Amino acid sequence: MSLEKIIAIAGKPGLYTLIAQTRGGFVAESLIDKKRLSVNVQQNVSVLSEIAIYTLTEEVPLKDVLSKIKEKEQGEPTSVGPKESKDKLEEYFFEILPEYDEDRVYVSDIKKVIQWYNLLQSNNMLDLLETDGEKPSDEEE
Repeated sequence: MSLEKIIAIAGKPGLYTLIAQTRGGFVAESLIDKKRLSVNVQQNVSVLSEIAIYTLTEEVPLKDVLSKIKEKEQGEPTSVGPKESKDKLEEYFFEILPEYDEDRVYVSDIKKVIQWYNLLQSNNMLDLLETDGEKPSDEEE
């Protein structure tokens, strides 16, 4: 499995894994309670591998942001919860991604990233961040 099989569905809490394709959409399973639901093609769905976070110079893939959180937290749940104050959340995210664009990345986005990281961590899915089949980032040059 890769991050391409993990999705967020607008209006539904948490993350889902793609299970099967159907004629009018697909079947997804919640990472929160393992319940399955049918998702039609008209619902707004985001694939985690396609999401990026705005910085002042570029867009950083969500996978890289989650990897930085994993590195900071050493694979443990985040030290800051998604229900913390706006200032605490922004300070934490600034430690993870110092260049993030404060005008285009809202506190609600930061909360989602933290919730998603914690969901992946609690489901032992953080290894998907490394085994995504992509080449290493250019930062290692």
